Order: sequence, then structure tokens, then C-alpha cells
Amino acid sequence: MTSRKELFHLIWAAVKGQEQDYTRLSLKKSIVLLATPMILEMLMESLFAVVDIFLVGRLGPYALATVGLTESILMIVYSVGMGLSMAGTAMVARRFGEKNYTQAGTTTFQILVTGAVLALLASSLTFFFAPEILQLMGADQEVITRGIGYTRIIFGSNLIIILLFLINGAFRGAGQPHLPMRALWLANGINIVLAPLLIFGWGPVPAYGLEGAAWATTIGRSTGVIYQLYHLLNGKHHLKIARENLVLSYAVILKILKVSVGGMGQFLIDSASWIFLTRIIAEFGSNALAGYTISFRVIMFTLLPAWGLSSAAATLVGQNLGAHKPRRAEVSVLLTARYNMIFLGAITVIFFFFGEHLSRLFTQEPEVIAVASEGLKIITLGYIFFGLGMVMVQAFNGAGDTRTPAFINIFVLWLLEIPMAYLLAVYWGLGVTGIFVTIACCHSFHSLVSWWLFRKGRWKTVKI
Repeated sequence: MTSRKELFHLIWAAVKGQEQDYTRLSLKKSIVLLATPMILEMLMESLFAVVDIFLVGRLGPYALATVGLTESILMIVYSVGMGLSMAGTAMVARRFGEKNYTQAGTTTFQILVTGAVLALLASSLTFFFAPEILQLMGADQEVITRGIGYTRIIFGSNLIIILLFLINGAFRGAGQPHLPMRALWLANGINIVLAPLLIFGWGPVPAYGLEGAAWATTIGRSTGVIYQLYHLLNGKHHLKIARENLVLSYAVILKILKVSVGGMGQFLIDSASWIFLTRIIAEFGSNALAGYTISFRVIMFTLLPAWGLSSAAATLVGQNLGAHKPRRAEVSVLLTARYNMIFLGAITVIFFFFGEHLSRLFTQEPEVIAVASEGLKIITLGYIFFGLGMVMVQAFNGAGDTRTPAFINIFVLWLLEIPMAYLLAVYWGLGVTGIFVTIACCHSFHSLVSWWLFRKGRWKTVKI
């Protein structure tokens, strides 16, 4: 990239969605073309998360607590979706690197069938046991009584959530990130429009309160899935599901499950850790939980775009390994990591100095503001390391080596983070501050371990 004009043309080409051969195109151009729609996709996801919590916050601490507890459990569903999505990205990318587009379509169909079955099982269990789940998580009676409708609607939409993850993962592996970007922009755009209408009511539209937020989210996501399926089935792209792909292949499903187990493990372990941390915070009251929820949403506003940039590494690794170019795959990861660390380093400065002002946008409760602003200041001190670690994890996943990040998660998040959080927050009496310090330290250490293992290079030899 030699000029701003060329960079602008690349960004515009990425948004328009021109399909490229990422095994031959220059790496810097490849990163821009892949990362731009992924970042825009995640920015919209982040924007909705912030708008949603802004609107929900107007209903009171009970609503924020309900959303925080529901999402901590929903992370388990996300774990299944992300695990299968990782398998889809890695396997589709490998097939595209080999130029085997028919097999890529067959793989995508098997992934959707597998995900749909798992999602329906999860929906049945979480929907019927929603009150017990909230109680187990430490919710008080007000949260259970007034928030159960929201929780059940969200849990009941697990199939939509899983399909959104899976199809987007397949499109990313195929080097078509503009389609996931458009799907999430459509889904979250509808969310943003419907949320205030359904929460507070307007004209002939009645106010549904917290349940309105759940319906807005579900309607938006459903629209996004319809858009995805249209592009997957219309036959206009390299990645497509045609008639010849509509045959169950148990060999492919077993391979998908083998690759996705590590991905599911990564996020299940991560989710279990977050659930444990949320459970500890719930002991300090609804204000502490509300502040934690706000800080987490604001942090995700920047981590999701960083994750989008990191996802470019997964596609480049998968496709270049499929084309038998391991050195090119490695260099693409190093370049992406550099860009991600610069981005999150800049965000650190903003959050550290303006964390309190950002927190005031979502609530006027002094105790909630204090907790949220402290979380933003402490957690983001590890942001530069987060930027490195996110890319390393995506590199492993793009290669199909999903087990290595899972083992790292077990070691750091379970054997280190959970005991450390309990000691600092409860045993040594630091409260919520101890949780925030634990998150910053442990996730930074996680990144350094991931970097060390990446440099060893075993991921280059994984066969999928």
C-alpha cells in the first residue's frame, strides 16, 4: 500500500465485497481486505451492545442485572456456536486454499445440520429451567420475577444465534467477510430501531419493557439469518450449498466435531470462568453487578472490532496452509498482531482517562458509575497484551489447532484466574476491584503463553 488513495480503494473494495485469492495477494492488502468488513461487522455488533445496555439501563439496576446474568449463561451457547464456527472457518478456508469449492459447500451443510441439532437441545433445557438458572446464578427475587420473560425469550432463540455464528464463520473461511458484515449490520440495525420502540412504546406500539429488548434482538437476528441463507443458497458465490451438497456425510460431521471440540472447549472454559466471576460479583449486590455489566459492554465495544481484525489471521492461515504456504501464513499472523496491538494500545489511553465519563452515559447511579469506571481503567491496562493474544488464538484456530488454546484456557483461566479472583475479591476483601485486577493480569499472561506456543510452530503441521 503506497498511498492513502490506494488504501481508500482497498477499503472500498472490501466493503463492496470483491472476492480475492488470498494465497497470492500481498499480505498487507489481504489483511485490509479481510479485516475491514470484519471490523465493521464487529463495530456494529459493539454499537448494538452499547445501545442496548443504554436503553435497558433506563429500566433500573434489576434490568441490568438480568441482562448480565442471562448473558453469562448465554456464553455457554455462544461457546457451542463459536466452536462450530471455528471448525467451519478452518475447514472451509483449507478447502478454499485447495480450490475445492464443492467440498467447501458440503462441509458447510454438515456444520449447519450439526449446529441446529445442538441448538435445539440447548433451547429446550434453558427455556424450561430459566428461573432455576437465574436463581443458581445468585439473582434476587426481583430479578427473577421481573426478568424471567427476557431470559426465556433470549434462551428460546438459541437456534437463530447458532446459525448466525455458523454461516458467518463459513463465509469468513471462504474469504467473503463482506457477507457476515452485511448480515450483522442488517440484524443489529433492526435491533437498534426496534429496541426503543418495544422497550418504551411509541404511538400505537405498546411498551414491553425488558421483554421488548429481547424481542428486538430476536427479530433482528432472525432477519440476519434469512439474509445469510439467501446468499448461501443463491449460487452466486464460490461458497454455496447446492443440491449435490444436501447429503449427510457422517465422516465430515465427525471431522467437524473433532475440530470443533477444541473450539467449544475454549469458550466453555472461558465462559465458565466468566460465570464464576459474575457469581462472585453478584455477592456484592445489584449495583456492583450493574457496574460490571456496563464496563463489560463498553469493553466489548472495542474488543469485538479487535476480534474482527484478529479473524483476518484465521482466514489467511487456513487458506495459505491449504495452499502449502506455511511461511506466508506465519507472516500474516505477525502483521495482524502488530496492527491489533496498536489499535488496543490507543483504546487503553481513552478508557484510562475517560472511563468515568463513558460510564455516566449509561446510568446516573453513583455506585454503579464507580464500579463501571474502575473496571474500564483496570482491565484495559492489559489491552496491548490482549491484542497480541487474540491474534495468536485466531491463528491456532485458523490452522484447525483448536486444542492448544483450549489447554491454555484450562491452565490460565481455571487453574490461575478463578483461585486468584476468589482470593483477591473475597478472602482478601478487595471486592469488585479484585475481580478487575484478576482479569487484567490473567488475560495478559494468557496472551504471553499463546505467543510462546505460536513461535514453536506446531500449528503448521495440523491436518484437517
